[in-house]
Amino acid sequence: MIIGIGGVSTAGKTTTANKIRRLLSELRVSIICQDDFVKPVEEIPNIHERVDWEHPDSIDHDKLFKTILAEKESNDIVIAEGLMIFYDKAINELFDKRIFISIDYETFKQRKGIDKRWGHEPDWYIDHIWESYLKNGLLQQNTDCYWIDGAMQMKEIELLNYL
Repeated sequence: MIIGIGGVSTAGKTTTANKIRRLLSELRVSIICQDDFVKPVEEIPNIHERVDWEHPDSIDHDKLFKTILAEKESNDIVIAEGLMIFYDKAINELFDKRIFISIDYETFKQRKGIDKRWGHEPDWYIDHIWESYLKNGLLQQNTDCYWIDGAMQMKEIELLNYL
């Protein structure tokens, strides 16, 4: 099974992927993070003289696609997670299950304010992350998907029932 997990930065994608791995500990589970498929900096568009990590062209979608397929050869479950994981049509079609984690703008802004993984990010760039998510990261509501409110405690039994 191949599972896609999408949502804005700090929504809980990695946490959810790790939770699935723990819940399905009797199976071989591989987690692939879209962030690991960022192109070299010189190939990524800029915004206001800053590297635009939030642009779809920042991701090597072909390499990500091939990695997902390769991981499926040696694992029972492959989880691919990222802000734009549903952006590329070919990748999106690989998913047997889709999970989308949504948070509101205020929750995102609060979490992003304490997230220092990438160093200090100016307010305008944090707003840009949100706008890029709205433009390139959303999944259509009518898509077959398990929707999670990232501001609430996840119900593990419901997640297991979806899988």
